[in-house]
Amino acid sequence: MQRPSLLLASMLVLLGLVFLQQPRLRRYDEMFLHWLIRNSTLPDKPAPLTIVDIGAPNYLKRPGAATEVFLRSAGAANSPLEAALVLQAALDFKPAVVAFEPVLQWPEQAHEQEEIFVDQAMRVPDLLLAAELTATPDPDAPVVDIPGFSHVTGKRGNLATFSGIARQPSEDLRLIAKLGFVNLPREVADSIHVPLLFQYRGEVIPSFALEAVLLWLHVSHEEVDIHIGDAIQLPQDRKIPIESDGTLVINPNTAKLAQRLTSNELLLAAQQHEQGKSTTGSDKLTKQVLLTRAAGEDEKDDILAAAIVAMQTNSFPRRVSWVFDCVSLAIIGAFGGMLRKLARLDLILVAIAFTAAYCLFALGILSQASIWLPGVLPLGAFWVLVVVSLFSHQPKPLVKTPVVIAPPPAP
Repeated sequence: MQRPSLLLASMLVLLGLVFLQQPRLRRYDEMFLHWLIRNSTLPDKPAPLTIVDIGAPNYLKRPGAATEVFLRSAGAANSPLEAALVLQAALDFKPAVVAFEPVLQWPEQAHEQEEIFVDQAMRVPDLLLAAELTATPDPDAPVVDIPGFSHVTGKRGNLATFSGIARQPSEDLRLIAKLGFVNLPREVADSIHVPLLFQYRGEVIPSFALEAVLLWLHVSHEEVDIHIGDAIQLPQDRKIPIESDGTLVINPNTAKLAQRLTSNELLLAAQQHEQGKSTTGSDKLTKQVLLTRAAGEDEKDDILAAAIVAMQTNSFPRRVSWVFDCVSLAIIGAFGGMLRKLARLDLILVAIAFTAAYCLFALGILSQASIWLPGVLPLGAFWVLVVVSLFSHQPKPLVKTPVVIAPPPAP
């Protein structure tokens, strides 16, 4: 009888520790995380975020497109008059923060309309406007000071680094609002990683999503403790986990927990509110973050809204402890001897059943507790054992039954 190979179990554990220590190898495990997030479910609880689409959707801009219902359409995209009307309507519901995701830059011909927007913007208690950073600024452009965080520990080398501002609103708007930077560098950002921190001329500054949440919580930069690679510590024991590159791991589907309106729906709700009529969803705007964005944007790519919702609801996909990896590898290695006893067909069926059961278990854990289990390491180690068992499988020797020849009968 073959005994479980303790040497094989020890080798699997050691290889697992090497895997955990290599950031590049850990990136392969995020492929499994992408699959888990795409197939997981979210708790049905609304988030304190309302997304207002400004501008005509893309399908209305096609030649010969059918006329849609008035409430599902809007005015010209990135128009100062349209933005001013949205601000005027939003103020009736007293949102905590009004944030504009598009960079508000208008031509000289719209200067009078921009003044109307500035007049409305001065009434907003907390206004956040989008801007973009650049690593190659104009050498003749003046250096802009951006307030950063004073309490920062950890290595800053992996943060996305910039030295200038590529696009920003006009000076009149910058005097009455705060800037949030909407950069999504390819080297650190993807569908599940959203940068929360940037490095600007030696200072660590917040991104658009983080600044929106800080305004919503009424937290100043001096009250924030940042430990790069660990967490962003906020007052009242609130923590935001961050990676070594300053990104936050999110579930993009969390953006669906936000309420969505068009600009015309918001204007109609404000008109009915003045008449004393109640509208569906309008009462939820109070003390929320009102995020305005250009209509026609793909909802599945709305990762800034998903990051804001994740920080508001404290719903972060957290990886299980590395102890789980070591224990799972030790268990898989210990059962290596049993796998070699199975017939080839039975071994393949067991491997498929184990893989399906593990994936379903990981989906359930992520959906219920927002904890994601590794996939490459335990499943890879298990299939390595399966392959080794298939090639080292030896059929049971046939036992020859002795043939007894009866003696001839006596004469």
